[in-house]
Parts: sequence; structure tokens; C-alpha cells
Amino acid sequence: MGDVLISASELAEKLDEVTLLDVRWTLAAPDQGRPDYLAGHIPGAVFVDLHHELADPSRPAIEGRHPLPEVGALQASARAWGVSARRPVVVYDASSGLAAARAWWLLRHAGVSDVRVLDGGLAAWEGPLETGSVVPEPGDVTLAYGSMPVLTPDEAAEFPAAGTLLDARAGERYRGETEPVDPRAGHIPGALSAPTTENLAPDGRFLPADALRERFAALGVDGSRPVAAYCGSGVTAAHELLALAAAGIPGALYPGSWSQWSNLPDRPVAVGATP
Repeated sequence: MGDVLISASELAEKLDEVTLLDVRWTLAAPDQGRPDYLAGHIPGAVFVDLHHELADPSRPAIEGRHPLPEVGALQASARAWGVSARRPVVVYDASSGLAAARAWWLLRHAGVSDVRVLDGGLAAWEGPLETGSVVPEPGDVTLAYGSMPVLTPDEAAEFPAAGTLLDARAGERYRGETEPVDPRAGHIPGALSAPTTENLAPDGRFLPADALRERFAALGVDGSRPVAAYCGSGVTAAHELLALAAAGIPGALYPGSWSQWSNLPDRPVAVGATP
């Protein structure tokens, strides 16, 4: 788990040796992250705007609510955050990694190999906080996409035939009982319900690696078939992939996720508790 997660105590010992990114964001209050950051953040942390920097909000809705940003734009943002090719990156949020995992996955996908998520998020930090904004020295990282596997809609449609496609949303959204954001309710046919909340212990930290492997094995993820994940807009699914990685299991992301799939009228929709 040490390859993708870092404990608060370990971070405290290495605070001067890492580029620290604060990625506070929630779907319920998408604009609250920056005010919360300014009010108090881990010393040295730079704020990252998930909606505008870890996604491209200018792209058409048909690509999903959080399309991947153009790699040149991400590189410019990463350099502004102080990301350097020779310095480890640690990301955190205040939602047990549900937003920070997007930064972890995206930076990994763009070629930054040493990125970890603070296990338990800001709630696990026991040290002091600082207020105001941090403006770091510009970084020099060079980015290129391709280090993490991704699925297109066609590939997501075909994936359950040869692999395990996990739906990381809440169970009621998977079953089609409610859909608060996207135009159609339900799930991609053949996908299995695997809410990300079940990756976490009651204290908001990730389950131990053995427990995560047991959880995914119960869903049929045992290494014999490839695995991929999607969610509403490609954010929460990154948390699923982080949990898989913590368990030693590689996985692919369908970035467009349900927000793209449900906007494509020719794509079938399944409802209910079964794939």
C-alpha cells in the first residue's frame, strides 16, 4: 500500500521533501474547496481546483461532466503547483481520498510515477495548519498521457464480456432508483456494483490490503480477468482504482463514465441489482 498511500505520520516526517497538493472538492459543494483551503491547510500545500484543473469544463457534455484536461493544460497547471520530475507528490482532500484520487490517477496517467494519497485525508493530520495561499516555485515536470489504461465507450460496452467492470457509485444509483445528476438512471449492462465507500474503514482510512483483496475477490476480481471502473464522471472511479492499486491489482478507467454513457442515446441502460 505504501506505493500509493502515505500515512499522516509518515507525511509529517517528509513534509519538506514532497510537493503537497490540496484537492478539496465534493459534488455537493464544488466551490467550497478553495475557501476551506484558505481557512486552513497542511503547511506547504498548494490548492488544486478539481473542476478547472483536473478536468476540462469547456468540453461538450457528451464527453462527460469531467473530461480529462488536455495534457498541455495539465502540464502548465502541474508546473504552477510546483510539480518537479525529481520530487515526490502527495495529494489529500477532506473526503477520504474521493477527490485526491483523481489527482493521483491523472498525474500517474501523465507519467508522474511517485504520487501518493494521504490515507484518511485531512482528518488524519494531527499537525498544525496554516492559512492563506501558498505560491510555490514553478516546477519543471514534462507530462504525456498513456501510463494508465483507459476505456472508450465502445470498450466499456465490450469490457464485461472479457473482464470485470466495476460501478463505483452508490448502490441506489447503480440500481437506477435515483439519479440526481445525469439524464438517465441505471448502469452499464454487465457492470457490477462496487461502491467506493466499501473501500474504507469507519475512520475514513483505506482497509488493509488483505481486506481490499478479499472485497474485490468477492466481486470476481482475482487476477484472472482484467478489471476496470467507472462512476458518475470519472472522479470517484479513480478512488476505486486507488483501492485496487493498494491491493496490488491494476485496473483501467472509463473517464467519461455514467455522465457520458447516459448522454449517448444509443447506449443501453440496465436497472436493478443484477448486472
